[in-house]
Amino acid sequence: MNDISISVEGACGVIRLTRPKAINALSPDMIAAVRDALYRWEDERAVAVVLIEGEGERGLCAGGDVRLTRELALAGETRRVRAFFADEYDMNGLIATYPKPIVAVQHGIVMGGGIGISSHARYRIATPSSRFAMPEGAIGFFCDIGVNAILYKTSEARALAFLLSGQTVGVADAIALGLADAAVPEDALAGLRGRVIEAAQAGDPDTALTALIQSASIDPGEATFCALADSLAPQLAAATAGAILEGLLDLAEEGDPGAAALHAAMVRQCPTSLAAILLSHRTARQRRDVRAILEDDLALAGFMALRGDFAEGVRAVLVDKDRAPKWSPARVDGVDVAELEAVLGAQAGADPVSRAMVRTS
Repeated sequence: MNDISISVEGACGVIRLTRPKAINALSPDMIAAVRDALYRWEDERAVAVVLIEGEGERGLCAGGDVRLTRELALAGETRRVRAFFADEYDMNGLIATYPKPIVAVQHGIVMGGGIGISSHARYRIATPSSRFAMPEGAIGFFCDIGVNAILYKTSEARALAFLLSGQTVGVADAIALGLADAAVPEDALAGLRGRVIEAAQAGDPDTALTALIQSASIDPGEATFCALADSLAPQLAAATAGAILEGLLDLAEEGDPGAAALHAAMVRQCPTSLAAILLSHRTARQRRDVRAILEDDLALAGFMALRGDFAEGVRAVLVDKDRAPKWSPARVDGVDVAELEAVLGAQAGADPVSRAMVRTS
């Protein structure tokens, strides 16, 4: 398979995404290959550590293949749409709960599914040029891949500012949000890779990896986005997406440039996406379990991906690239939040998908 390389180097299983022209966007076959490798290595005593990396200078991974998902949705391939997300989320949960150390190298662009395949790992190594984002609101979707299982551990204001705005942040903010652990110099990555493979052969790989990352780390700088979110915590604590927008707009009209910038970013997102993102994050803060959160994501994904807004958002951003989506409803106060709550409510009452069922699906 040309889009991914699975190998073992010493005692280290290596998953290398090799689709650089698409910034290693995850296809169903790539996701299947990652899952198969992780399940296989889980029981292989010869593999002590797993390394996840991406080919090309542009980044580790720009996300899932949403063009394909859109095509399936437009064709009415409901089961295949759900299967894509079920497989991806199983991969995310597997990485998050893996019994062996997983090291993810988060260079360049790390967005959407790129966060899913890396930020759930036990060790996350970024660089000064790394850029993180969950831009799903711009395409009529919501922030999925279990990201809320990570972000519920930070303040709600920081999490919501990041999720609702779709803004891109650098490594300092990624560390503050809990999406990365450390920053290392760009020119240290090649040597660091070899040292990770060496650490896999240590008697205690976790101790060796921790020491290695600490020795290579540099000061990531100021987490300016998180500082902005902290200053806007009262506005971000509002009960609804509409109320959050109103609070930010009030501050913007009083001359607050940070509130103005965050408001401007949020109003560009799909209104239904804003409501779904807010609801899913606050629900995750009650769930506080990665598998339960991923089950919620699967329920919402099956709903959101089949709405017209998703096809329209992908069209506007990735197909025609006119950046002029026509959302329905066009305003956040027109969103049927009760419908979104019903999707999650139905999921909460359902039997969870067992790992054995997912493995054989």
